[in-house]
Amino acid sequence: MHIPDGYLSPQTCAVLGAAMVPVWGMAARKVKATLKARQAPLLAIGAAFSFTIMMYNIPIPDGTTAHATGGALLAILLGPWAASIGISIALAIQALFFGDGGILAFGANAFNMAFILPFASYYLYRLLTGRTSLTSGWRAIAAAVAGFVGLNLAALAAAVEFGLQPLLFHTAGGVPLYSPYPLNMAVPAMALAHLLVAGPAEGLITGLVVRYLQRVNSGLLRLYPAGNGNRAAGPAVAAGTLANRQEIISPAANSSFGLKKLALGLVILVLLSPLGLLAAGTAWGEWSPEDLQQILGFVPPGLARLATTWTHTLFPDYTVPGLEGSFLAQALGYILAAAAGLAIIFLIFLALNRLLFRPGKAGTGYNGK
Repeated sequence: MHIPDGYLSPQTCAVLGAAMVPVWGMAARKVKATLKARQAPLLAIGAAFSFTIMMYNIPIPDGTTAHATGGALLAILLGPWAASIGISIALAIQALFFGDGGILAFGANAFNMAFILPFASYYLYRLLTGRTSLTSGWRAIAAAVAGFVGLNLAALAAAVEFGLQPLLFHTAGGVPLYSPYPLNMAVPAMALAHLLVAGPAEGLITGLVVRYLQRVNSGLLRLYPAGNGNRAAGPAVAAGTLANRQEIISPAANSSFGLKKLALGLVILVLLSPLGLLAAGTAWGEWSPEDLQQILGFVPPGLARLATTWTHTLFPDYTVPGLEGSFLAQALGYILAAAAGLAIIFLIFLALNRLLFRPGKAGTGYNGK
């Protein structure tokens, strides 16, 4: 779903980038108002999780690949505004350092994956869960549905952006300047990959993690809206019965699950990231000009011109120079690339900590306390 440079016209990139400016501005204000400084590590881990899970390529029956994003989970835990910031940072690092997604197309990719996906997933989750108990099994199912729907809506948006290009931007002779695929090809192709594979993967990951957190630290599921945990948990809890208080605030559960375990899970995810190399092929619509030349027999002139906008990636396609040979060498390079990406993410959040988070504000900590 990472649209490379050249597939979208500069006009399309400008419109979608401009659309994201107020989203990022509002997200910064919302995060500053709702999350405290000690929750910053959780957002950083969430962004790192999103970055890493997108490296797990899954094969598609048509020979391409797709991946989950983790965006729905981040939105459910920290809210859609914080998720928007976290995913945008992950997308920016992927584009700048790994060549995954374009620089000019960054606004479009953010619009699809850092706006449509987290907001659709979050509000659908809220709609489906209503006033159910925080530990209700229905919440895990609702999270899975929200992840599935959110990812597919984001994929549909990308497909429409692809498909409108040949209609709006072409030569006098009708040759497409950018994406060569019309709507009747782009929409089914993206739908196949995301309805059958990536969407179920996003839903499964979201539902399973929510269910796991319900067992080990349900407080994480009431971080957003800040200070609204009782209302989110249901009227009985708002009334303050002892049983339901214990359901939400379980010291034993909270103390057994903290940032260290989240970080350990992230390390395991990084070490297993070479599993993403097992899927052959590339994601639909992410082909290079050379690939398009082989597929179509020509390269749209605008795409050829814009495809080389950014050529300073450190680890193209998550490969490390000198480690392109055997699978083991590639796997080691993949792990090193993932570790480098996570290090950059944590450095960025360290720099943003003073700007986005302030100590002593209302709200709960990363462990729900």
